[in-house]
Amino acid sequence: MAKRNAKDLTQRLETVIKNLIPQRGQNADELGPMMRAIKAVHSVTGSTSTLPEDLERQRAAQELFGRLVTPAFGIRSDGLTVGSIPAEWVSLEHGHDRRHAVLYCHGGGYTCGQLGYARILASKLAFCTGFDVLSFEYRLAPEHRYPAALEDALALWDYLMYMGYGARDVVVAGDSAGGNLALELCLKLKAQGRAQPRGLLLFSPWTDMTASGKSYRACRDLDPMLTREYVEAVREAYTGPDADWAEPCYSPLFADLRGLPPALIQVGTNEILRSDSERLAEAMQKAGGYARLEVYEDCWHVFQQMPIHRAEVAMESAGRFVQRLM
Repeated sequence: MAKRNAKDLTQRLETVIKNLIPQRGQNADELGPMMRAIKAVHSVTGSTSTLPEDLERQRAAQELFGRLVTPAFGIRSDGLTVGSIPAEWVSLEHGHDRRHAVLYCHGGGYTCGQLGYARILASKLAFCTGFDVLSFEYRLAPEHRYPAALEDALALWDYLMYMGYGARDVVVAGDSAGGNLALELCLKLKAQGRAQPRGLLLFSPWTDMTASGKSYRACRDLDPMLTREYVEAVREAYTGPDADWAEPCYSPLFADLRGLPPALIQVGTNEILRSDSERLAEAMQKAGGYARLEVYEDCWHVFQQMPIHRAEVAMESAGRFVQRLM
């Protein structure tokens, strides 16, 4: 029965994505089919549930999604294990800058996300920066709650330092919950008195687990990806039911952000987490740091993953930001 359900899920996702997602380079204004595709894929996963059988389907759906939309040409991937953490170097096949690296933290609400899913943005980061990109499978909730993911991120940072990179040679990137993790990694390094990475690339970062931003209401009917119910479900899976979600260890928006690296923050107008990005940029600037906020019209949560022109524009901007930092 489980095999049949997995096969049915695969067939449904393949049909949805292949029929409705625009091809690479298609006009970004043609978002109707894209929105329908995202909603269809999201509904298959049953993402508000964190029961084991539902999480299995969600994780399988993300892996399939990654295989279908990851750039297929010009990229190589090399697996490795850091301690017990599965990881992967994603690199350009042709000549590229080997002196610098991107440490990429994938999204997925801290409950989903594997290397195949991470490879979508890891590949795009390799293209736009010209750097090798290191992604990793941090331990997922609810099987492994906070601080497991942060411990794994710190282990990957230590691995890069052991391999001879300096902190200033590394850019940390993250999307959604991975954006949360990227920020928490920087805060942990700061607490330990260690050097910060050269910069931050944050795509629709989840910065406020209290869900207090105005966009939760303003974008409720516009967001094709996320709902408040989903956010509430995965935050409880990650932290446990009795957590104070205003604590900076969960919500970096409320942390002391002084001394954090320069950040590029990208977000779409149509997502309920838009306020998380807007308020983070404001808070970082008030703390004396540099944060550049880019808001993309009619775009949704982590739209950079998709094979559309607007995603290409956003990733090119990310590449320019990194090159200016270096």
